[in-house]
Amino acid sequence: MVEFARYYIDFIRELFANIGEFFKNLFGIFADLFFHNVVEYFQKFILSSSQYTLLDWVMAFVVLIINLAFIIFFLLKLYQWSSRYFRFIKREIEKDELLEEISFLNEKTVELIDEKNKILALKVSNLGLSPEEQRKADQEFIEEQEEGHKGPSRFTKLIDIDKDYESRMTSIRMKEEDMINLRELVTRFINFSASQLGLFYDRKIISAFFAGFASSKTMILEGISGTGKTSLPYAMGKFFGNDSKIIAVQPSWRDRAEMIGYLNEFTKKFNETEFLEAIYETTYRDDICIIVLDEMNLARVEYYFAELLSLLEMPDTDQWFIDIVPSTQPADPKNFKKGKILLPQNVWFVGTANKDDSTFTITDKVYDRATPIEINTKSNFIDAPPTDGVIMSNDYLQELFRTAVKDHPLSLKAIQNLEKLDKYITENLKVTFGNRIMKQIRSFVPVYVAAGGSEYEALDYIVARKIFRKFESLNLPFSQVEIGELSVLLDRLFGKNSFVECQSYLTSILKSY
Repeated sequence: MVEFARYYIDFIRELFANIGEFFKNLFGIFADLFFHNVVEYFQKFILSSSQYTLLDWVMAFVVLIINLAFIIFFLLKLYQWSSRYFRFIKREIEKDELLEEISFLNEKTVELIDEKNKILALKVSNLGLSPEEQRKADQEFIEEQEEGHKGPSRFTKLIDIDKDYESRMTSIRMKEEDMINLRELVTRFINFSASQLGLFYDRKIISAFFAGFASSKTMILEGISGTGKTSLPYAMGKFFGNDSKIIAVQPSWRDRAEMIGYLNEFTKKFNETEFLEAIYETTYRDDICIIVLDEMNLARVEYYFAELLSLLEMPDTDQWFIDIVPSTQPADPKNFKKGKILLPQNVWFVGTANKDDSTFTITDKVYDRATPIEINTKSNFIDAPPTDGVIMSNDYLQELFRTAVKDHPLSLKAIQNLEKLDKYITENLKVTFGNRIMKQIRSFVPVYVAAGGSEYEALDYIVARKIFRKFESLNLPFSQVEIGELSVLLDRLFGKNSFVECQSYLTSILKSY
């Protein structure tokens, strides 16, 4: 054992001695190259220059200038590359720190909102009441609930909706002239909007709107201000005979309580919002219902709308319950189920979004679950004949979507080309669009085709907005070659000038850097 220990110690010493000798020789090579022979270089130059002619001196000067320029250029490039790399690292670190800070601030905001509500409720409950009177009033309320006494409801506005629909016919009886296909539906809406409302829309936008209805319950209309983003869902409501509910998003919205409302534990009243009223009213209807979140990115969408985004992802629509209160009381609205509202299948959420410095960026989590539609230009005047709207049930519209998927399925060639596109983007740009987006494409494209468009036009539209938009999160200055090759690949897979919007987006990226 002693002999082995002596051997192993000698081995370790010799190993580290060899490593030290290696680095010593390595540094010696660099020292010899850049420092030790400097004097010898100058001596050789002086000895050689004694025989130089005028032409030799000119040549020597030119070569010296070229060498200096090369060294300066090399050093500048090295500085630029290192600076760009360190900026990228710094930006990634700052991004992680900001995300952590946002998460921390969000938790604190929720705590402060709860504390604020309790303080306000305490002030209201104590107005004009002594502590003994307050205790007695609370005890009476508890006793009433235990006895099943049906007192005033804590949902005043929702109870009014119950009363309004008590004697109203809610079933939809469609007329024969309203039983039209998707192509006719698009044409009729365009003519209705132009003749009745003075609003003009391009067929491509309206086809994409109905295709978006088929692929997702959430839609985002984005673009510059004044192009008719809010007017489009407004006109759709008029067209279907059920006015769209337009909810103005407030910059103060931080969580679901701002959008849906909350129960004041002291006053025992629920703070009912316009959004909650709009959702509750859809439970009485069988036609198409549209709820508009106007300027939805004035606040962070992933904060206040997160619960609904997750809810709408659930495959079992019978589980689309929105939690309102912990439990139901006798005086609560009729369509409550254990303090929850079952979101019906006839409702769509349409958000409008401006892209400017006054708004927040919409995150991938929201974009992946919604259908984005860009409206950046105003359509030309349309001389349409007087056209009426339609009375259409949600069941009939869903049947149109199912028929479109059956009659115009995504072609095998298109699926294969999308797989090749996905493979290139994944390998070279580290971006993938996954099963969720592929499922949306399989619903979007057939409906778009049934509405009068072509398969490649639909693919171009959805790929540009659902997949290429993800490139904004990349470090694009380092991806110029890959972006250029992607442009060539699109032409090879789908044909030259087929993917106009995708190519336009890629060109704008290349010109920006």
